[in-house]
Amino acid sequence: MIIKKFLGKTEEEAVENAKKELGTGIVIMNVKNVKKKGFFSLFKREKVEVTVALEEEGEKAKIQPKQQTVQEAVVKQTSNPIQPVPTEGAIKEDSAVIEEKLDSLQSLLEKQLMNVAIIDEKEKKEKEDEEEEEEAGKEEDEMTRFLKLLYNTMIENEVDEIYANQIVDDFGKVQSSNQTIDFALSNIYQKMILRFGESKGIEPPDKKPKLVFFIGPTGVGKTTTIAKLASRFQVEKGNKVALLTADTYRIAAAEQLRTYANILEAPFRIIYTEEEIKEACEEFSGYDYILVDTAGHSHQNEDQRETMKKLLNAMDDSVEKEVYLVLSATTKYKDLLNIADTYSKITDYKIIFTKLDETETFGNLLNLKLHTGVELSYVTCGQNVPDDIADFNPQKTVKQLLEGRQ
Repeated sequence: MIIKKFLGKTEEEAVENAKKELGTGIVIMNVKNVKKKGFFSLFKREKVEVTVALEEEGEKAKIQPKQQTVQEAVVKQTSNPIQPVPTEGAIKEDSAVIEEKLDSLQSLLEKQLMNVAIIDEKEKKEKEDEEEEEEAGKEEDEMTRFLKLLYNTMIENEVDEIYANQIVDDFGKVQSSNQTIDFALSNIYQKMILRFGESKGIEPPDKKPKLVFFIGPTGVGKTTTIAKLASRFQVEKGNKVALLTADTYRIAAAEQLRTYANILEAPFRIIYTEEEIKEACEEFSGYDYILVDTAGHSHQNEDQRETMKKLLNAMDDSVEKEVYLVLSATTKYKDLLNIADTYSKITDYKIIFTKLDETETFGNLLNLKLHTGVELSYVTCGQNVPDDIADFNPQKTVKQLLEGRQ
């Protein structure tokens, strides 16, 4: 038996196609509407699929013998009157056999129809499941590749792997199957900005003067940073600024700050003791800011740390005070951690990162923020005074981190 499917715009067209190929002896087993899948199928009409069966010649022969026997009996009767004529009962018996064969054929066709319908439904279900799995797998693969790329980009930018894993894992906890890559990138971008938090910088004083200390290792650019901020306050904002230095170890540093003070026409003093800081605060009580440069002590020298602590605590609560730890973005991460931890034992501080123009990676900005939990206030990117300084910008920094090496 031949079982075959034909398509047409209508059932009649599909049946006509079947008859053209198989002839008029076909038996219709199943009729259903079908629609192609995919984006372009939205613009196409459904078609009709007809399943037909055709009895082959060999099968016809199997159900014809009794009928042929009756016919032969009739022929023999007319050609040979001597042979007995089949009785009416015998003919009825042969007809019953033929009907039984036809019934068997009908049952066979019905079973074939049922089997074809079951197979079609099973194949359809399997195909749909495969397509869903394939689509889900495709989305999962894309998201997995995206998260791996994001992780590798952060690691390349020298974000500590602990924090890189935290960022990826935090997103994984809220990830759902229907999220797009754009959504994932936006989500991670916003959360990284929140990790950096707000950046305020040196705030206007409530009571004058505000005493601002700049501490940190040697060679990180404290003196130049002070000059940039003094110029910003005095030239751009019209504040009155006085400059002090407690760095009595390096004559060049004191002279450099004196030169900046002369350019700004701001008062300048060298401080040797805690008493001299108190005297300077009284002398410049009408000023808005007193900016104090300090010596670049080794964070591993206990005596120098103690001297720094006394200097920072010289003033009582009658004077507002802020402390800024100045760090170079080119310093090794392990050293940055040691420096930050050491100074945190001496005083509370905010962070200024210098020399961003001398590095291709910005991971340490995030690392120090997450390690210390303190505010990042300013960044510098060159020696030009007063231009090469800016308020710390979390959005810009996150973009630099996610774009990889510059």
